[in-house]
Amino acid sequence: MKFNIPILMYHQIRDIKEKEHLSSLAVSPGSFRRQMKMLNLMGYKGVSLTELAPYLSGEKRKKVAGITFDDGYLNNLTHALPVLDQLDFTATCYIVTERMGKTNDWNLRLSQQPLMTKEQIHEWINSGMEIGSHTLTHVKLGEVDAATAEHEIVDSKNGLEDIFGTSVHHFCYPFGSVNDHAMKTAQKAGYITAVTTERSRCTDHEDLFRLPRVVVARQTLPHLFWMKIATGYEDKKRKR
Repeated sequence: MKFNIPILMYHQIRDIKEKEHLSSLAVSPGSFRRQMKMLNLMGYKGVSLTELAPYLSGEKRKKVAGITFDDGYLNNLTHALPVLDQLDFTATCYIVTERMGKTNDWNLRLSQQPLMTKEQIHEWINSGMEIGSHTLTHVKLGEVDAATAEHEIVDSKNGLEDIFGTSVHHFCYPFGSVNDHAMKTAQKAGYITAVTTERSRCTDHEDLFRLPRVVVARQTLPHLFWMKIATGYEDKKRKR
């Protein structure tokens, strides 16, 4: 039976006080709160990728939406976590293993924002949330040699598992940069899913190592958020 499951893609949850390059990646705390409440009112349960996996495979059926955060920003902990807790939602935050406690310095054109420290990531996990891997250094996997890609994909997983004592089953390709080798490496490394920046809701025939997502940006007003979740609006953005 065909289904459409949205995996929401967030980055930062913070207010923009001045014009910033790529500020669209930041959703205000108020907007995020309204979006999660709307999701709840629409009958959806917000879940992490581990909870979502059996729905993607068709083993379970329910109105669910995956909630993901790329990069591991501190503002995910301070602004998103209280809302998720209040609604009994869970989420997956993709961590850049060698950037914990630093900033998003893989792109210096962006406003530099703090990333969660190891202690703060422990707080995220202990609150019932989940972490996934976003490589060691936020590299474009589709543009590096095979050995570098394997190092970034495999060692980031092993490092997170050693530090936090938890299994890391989910991966996110930085910048959405992916090729067949990266996909095969992620699968061989023991991940269960890998998400992209490709836009669409998930259907019953998705490759679990090239999952599309529904982008949520600063300009995503309530009516557009509803359209992205409940209609084929986002699906039409997909590159076929």
